[in-house]
Amino acid sequence: MSVKTEIKFNKEIREFNIIENDTLQYTLKLKLDDSGRPQYFFRNIFTPVCYTNECKPVHINFYWDLLGNYIRYDLPEGKVLTKVDHEEFKAEDYEKLQDILAKQNSIFADLKMEDLITKGTDELSDSVDAKTGATLKTIKNEVIDGAVYTCFTLWKIAYGKAVAEMLKITESYKNDEMLHAFLADKNYHYQYWAMENVIQKDGRVLKSFEPDIEKIIAGKNLFTARTALQKTGSDFFSKPLKQNWLWETFQSATYPMQIAILKKLSTIPLNQTLTEKIANGLVVSNDEQRKLKLDLLKKQTKLSDKSRKILAGTIDD
Repeated sequence: MSVKTEIKFNKEIREFNIIENDTLQYTLKLKLDDSGRPQYFFRNIFTPVCYTNECKPVHINFYWDLLGNYIRYDLPEGKVLTKVDHEEFKAEDYEKLQDILAKQNSIFADLKMEDLITKGTDELSDSVDAKTGATLKTIKNEVIDGAVYTCFTLWKIAYGKAVAEMLKITESYKNDEMLHAFLADKNYHYQYWAMENVIQKDGRVLKSFEPDIEKIIAGKNLFTARTALQKTGSDFFSKPLKQNWLWETFQSATYPMQIAILKKLSTIPLNQTLTEKIANGLVVSNDEQRKLKLDLLKKQTKLSDKSRKILAGTIDD
């Protein structure tokens, strides 16, 4: 698959002609803001959903973020989705379709259409149990009754080959402005992607992005905070100012993040002020924290007299 040619550009939208094979090509659109910065991808989809004896056209619009993660769908004005018996989707069917499409780890990923359908119908095949090891009840939760083909076809589009092209296009826009914006975004996919670009394999953080990484470490999302902390090299926290900042972050962090910070500190030669704060905090620590604090204090080549006395008294106790 390749991007053949960019076929249209205006202030708000760029269009890319995507060719997947000799018979399948379509236009992928990139929404821009007033300054020309990418916002999201979308595609106006027209696809046949074919049953044994007939094909019905499906008109639908898909939206993805800049890394190709499916966001949502909507329908062009005047268009509806229907089931195999031409019954129109109900409100709950449209809601369920969004749930189905939003599930990246769907059973559809490992199945072909013929695995799901009894020939000549839109009913789930009994043989699906043998193929997937899943229960028929579980499979039914993945589809809309009377619209199995539609659910399957649309999910395959949402997570199809175009996703790789979206990533390539976004890479072509990558600059410091985008990376700063991604690191500050609530979309954790953006944060992970940006971290891969600003934190080197040896843990060195590109200088201009150090404040961004600090904000993520001190942020409310435990998973991105812990990832940023773990990816960042120990040298990042070698200076007293950064160590004191990390300890302040520890004070207000959730318990899992506190444990992660203590483990990180155990790899760093600590300044005297911090060792005293850690030693003073031994008495208010639970068993897990206390052990980690003792271990990291014991690793330090230099401890102040005050820290040694506190440490000795704690060990004696």
